[in-house]
Amino acid sequence: MDTKALRQKILDLAIRGKLVPQDPNDEPASVLLERIRVEKQQMVKEGKLKPKDIKNDTIIFVGEDNLHYEKFQDGTVKCIENEIPFEVPEGWAWCRFTSVTVNRDSERKPISSANRTNVAKIYDYYGASGKIDKIDKFIFNEKLLLIGEDGANLVTRSKPIAFFAEGQYWVNNHAHCIDSTDKLILEYLCLYINAISLEKYVTGSAQPKMTQDNMNSILIALPPYEEQKRLEFQVNHILKTVSTIENEKEDIVNYISSAKSKILDLAIRGKLVPQNPNAEPASVLLERIRAEKEELIKAGKIKRDKKESIIFRGEDNSYYEKIGDKIRCIDAEIPFDLPELWTFARLKHIGGIVGGGTPKTNIGKYWDGNIPWLTPADLSGYDSMYISTGSRTITDFGLKSSSAQMLPANSILYSSRAPIGYTAIATNPVCTNQGFKSVVPYDFSISPYLYYSLKARTDNIIQRATGTTFKEISGSEMAETIIPIPPLNEQSKIVEKVTQLQEVISLIEKSLN
Repeated sequence: MDTKALRQKILDLAIRGKLVPQDPNDEPASVLLERIRVEKQQMVKEGKLKPKDIKNDTIIFVGEDNLHYEKFQDGTVKCIENEIPFEVPEGWAWCRFTSVTVNRDSERKPISSANRTNVAKIYDYYGASGKIDKIDKFIFNEKLLLIGEDGANLVTRSKPIAFFAEGQYWVNNHAHCIDSTDKLILEYLCLYINAISLEKYVTGSAQPKMTQDNMNSILIALPPYEEQKRLEFQVNHILKTVSTIENEKEDIVNYISSAKSKILDLAIRGKLVPQNPNAEPASVLLERIRAEKEELIKAGKIKRDKKESIIFRGEDNSYYEKIGDKIRCIDAEIPFDLPELWTFARLKHIGGIVGGGTPKTNIGKYWDGNIPWLTPADLSGYDSMYISTGSRTITDFGLKSSSAQMLPANSILYSSRAPIGYTAIATNPVCTNQGFKSVVPYDFSISPYLYYSLKARTDNIIQRATGTTFKEISGSEMAETIIPIPPLNEQSKIVEKVTQLQEVISLIEKSLN
């Protein structure tokens, strides 16, 4: 459910008179407008307003020809039918924003951030989009409607443009301060401003701004006073329900994220599928991988690792690593205990770690060839286990001119920086940029399980990353990652179970969207 669109629809229905039933016994909005005009004129007599504050107040009425006209204080009348955005119910009236408000912009005052630094943080300090600080003094001590005067939010509308400030507070010169002869009217004006498009009233693109004159010219569809009360109650009631939906949706999204992580965690701990005591131990699988690796060494395809190691559990139930003739306890590196028949291994002993590269220039002979070339951006938001290509390709010449290497099908692509952890299995030969530390398993039958185990171990990999501008896991450090290895037949069961559960979760996510 798109709750943002739902909120906007509710506000739109409210300002068109379609959210609550009309009551023919309500005092017409035209009477309310006349009362406001009298009250503002009285405020001028009492010195609370200046004559210039009401000189632009006008009267909008419907003529005998059923068209809308605007009467100015000098007696001139202008047809404004082309400005009226929609029809309103009987008893409603159109007016300019300035005619129903009292502008108090002259009372606001900016305070620089430097002067707000070493002061007691007591009173809220408001800017164009809401509270931005606290200071040691206040200007206002009443409820006012604040409307953003400038800033990107006038265009993006990521936050409400109109909002209330109450109690004791300070306002800088980036928010219009709006009062009225009746505070209830401010409630309606708040929802109205947040409901309509303000595009025609906002100037500037680099620095969007809604001047006081432009704001004052906004056409307001004003309901009868009693209907404003009903609207305020109904809108608040509905929006509270929408907020509840949003909060529950957010909770569900958090639960889903936790569920995904928990599924992977259970999978690599041997707690997702039943154990088979008759299965071939993982140690046999690793022995077979070592034999396959030895053949690659003899063929000159890879170099011998002088620190080849075997991880095993001792009689004291601790974990040890044997490198040559040396044995050391590695309990501090072991993340959790494993079931019988499982074992741990360094990533470098079950697959080669391969970095990537980028052709030297954007000259055509390097690019748009037949070799898929992927970047971490190609995996951003990617929800499938397998991937065949990215947004770009390179030529054989481009490949040879870079440090990129061809990765065989079933290699596991793993982004090693900005950010760490995007993962996918290549369905065909590909190469990548330098943002990857891909894994080429010595036995491709383990690729699907290794894909999930690397996703599950990403938090650990991130912890071991280094860098100041951005974190990156080096190839040598990536190679030292400890991976829990189950028996081969259990790996396929784990992959099948995880895939089933992920599909169910994906369906839930799609229903939320």
